[in-house]
Amino acid sequence: MRKHPSAMVAMLAIVMLILAACTGGGESPGASDPASMAPESMAPESMAPESEAPDESAEAATIKACMVSDVGGIDDNSFNENAWEGMQQAEAELGAEVSFLESRSAEDYARNIDQHISDGCDMIITVGFLLGDATAAAAEANPDTRFAIVDFAYDPALPNVEGLVYNTAEGAMLAGYAAASWSKTGIMGTFGGINIGPGVTDFMDGFIAGMNYYNEQNGTEVRMLGGRDPNNPDSGTFTGNFESTDDAKNVTLGMLQEGADVILPVGGPIGQGTFAAIDEQAADAVGLGVDVDWTLTVPEFSELMLTSIIKRIDNSVFQAIERAINGDAPEPVFVSTLENEGVGIAPFHDYEGEVSDEVKAALEEMADAIIAGELVPADHYGE
Repeated sequence: MRKHPSAMVAMLAIVMLILAACTGGGESPGASDPASMAPESMAPESMAPESEAPDESAEAATIKACMVSDVGGIDDNSFNENAWEGMQQAEAELGAEVSFLESRSAEDYARNIDQHISDGCDMIITVGFLLGDATAAAAEANPDTRFAIVDFAYDPALPNVEGLVYNTAEGAMLAGYAAASWSKTGIMGTFGGINIGPGVTDFMDGFIAGMNYYNEQNGTEVRMLGGRDPNNPDSGTFTGNFESTDDAKNVTLGMLQEGADVILPVGGPIGQGTFAAIDEQAADAVGLGVDVDWTLTVPEFSELMLTSIIKRIDNSVFQAIERAINGDAPEPVFVSTLENEGVGIAPFHDYEGEVSDEVKAALEEMADAIIAGELVPADHYGE
């Protein structure tokens, strides 16, 4: 049996894979023209991805697709729930039989995957970087079972595994620019849950890049609390978990005390601790959601939500199942980008009137430049 790389070693290669994939291919089936993006949002107009209806042979080849969540749970209002939405869409539109098992701890990863194999699942989708080793071990032991994993890819690739990764720095750069334009104190903040690499840090780094680009373009000096040194992977502020809203609240309180009035938490459901802190302090501050439009999924905090950085896990999961049904070979690395509408930002909703037309026009120009390769988030990570 070929030895698979450990999660942390493999993750170093993912950045190279993303960069390579972004320069060619990576288009999602049926992706619409980026020029059709609504002016008020850099996210796709519809939350349902467009795809061609499968032919009769594809319909006859319906599969049993099963999902294993990370510890955030299936109702985390974030990436696990969004992945399950992609599964449900595959059931509704492609006739796939779908099911899921929730992981309550890391010990559940391999156990849940093995249970799905015992249940006769044709395809298993695992959600999150932390499932990287368990997924690789199961894929190597079960070469006839097809797998896909969210926020991870393997180098070298495993022949029966699709790596679904997301260039979230592109969407986060747009959000960082908008946030810097809104900030009244000139101080922003960001922090993550667990430092697992690009699945978390791309949000943070892209957010910083957007702030830096705003400063460059406007002669301002907005600064970031909790930011990272791109040359030091251990830098930045992290709670160390994806479960504790109290930890997120405490980090947020510290940032509010230092004057931050825009805060980006990157940790799935723990981010709700940020909004709870802002609300309890009655602070003149806002937060941002991640993965999905939190104004819709966490409406109790909508009045504090500037925007959300969209990561279309549902699209990529749906498309992975569609490829399996159509008999297409697994994509070793499938990258969701601004160009294929796999990442973006949500509408400003309650803050629509507080983001100027000039800033909105700049965001459109930035999106076009990022897609064309003329504006690269990584070029603006440094202070």
